[in-house]
Amino acid sequence: MGEETTSLGGIHISPNAIATIAYHATLQSYGVVGLAPRNLADGIVKSITRDPSRGVFVNYNGELLDIEIHVIVEYGTRINSVAESVANTVRFQVEKALGLKVNTINVHVAGLRVSNTD
Repeated sequence: MGEETTSLGGIHISPNAIATIAYHATLQSYGVVGLAPRNLADGIVKSITRDPSRGVFVNYNGELLDIEIHVIVEYGTRINSVAESVANTVRFQVEKALGLKVNTINVHVAGLRVSNTD
C-alpha cells in the first residue's frame, strides 16, 4: 500500500484505513442515506464482521489509488449531483488525510430510500 521511508523508519498505509476514511466522508455527503454491499456474499460477510468500510473498495497498484463506493441515495435528490458530491468529498478527504493522489473514484448508486414519509 502507500509506503514511505524516513530516517526514523517506514510508514505503511493499509487499504482498510483508506476505506474507512472514504466511508466516513461518504456518509457526510448530502443525499447519501447509507452504503450498500457490492453483492450478497459481500453483504453477509461484512454484516457478520461489522467491518466499518462496508460498501467501499480500495485498489492500489503502485502509484494508482482507485476507490469504488456503493451508495444508497435519498429519494427526491438529484442522483448525478449526489454522486459528484460523494466523489469530490472522498477525493478531498483521502488526499488531505493521507497525502496520496487518488486516480479514480467510481460511485455506484445501489438504490433509493425514502427517509421521511410525511
